[in-house]
Amino acid sequence: MINADAVFQSYGRSCDKPVFFEDFYSNLLNKSPEVRAMFTNTNMESQRALVRGGVLWLIMHARGMPDTKIRMLGESHSKKKMNINPMYYGMWMDALIETLYKHDPDFSKELEECWRDTLRPSIDKITSMYSD
Repeated sequence: MINADAVFQSYGRSCDKPVFFEDFYSNLLNKSPEVRAMFTNTNMESQRALVRGGVLWLIMHARGMPDTKIRMLGESHSKKKMNINPMYYGMWMDALIETLYKHDPDFSKELEECWRDTLRPSIDKITSMYSD
């Protein structure tokens, strides 16, 4: 069962310290040399702020917010713009889950499943827009 409220609460417990996003990007960049290369010339402080909001948009969409922000992410991450290949989203999700296990004291296998189920529809929407 999708429980976006539990995910929202988990995110609140986890992301209140900047180290959460530092750990997230450390986990993500260690997933592959290709992912690391995508961030070579990136201002990581700005990037951490962007992902903080982006994850919240995914959660809020699952809680009933219109998909306007999700479509914006899909467009900006499309092949025509940032060219973020859909194959990288699994690594992104895995890095997020690893970071949540470290930072959310209440994280569990059940909550991991809630996170994956909650974010999947938005991520599917973003990746569906890759070639548009």
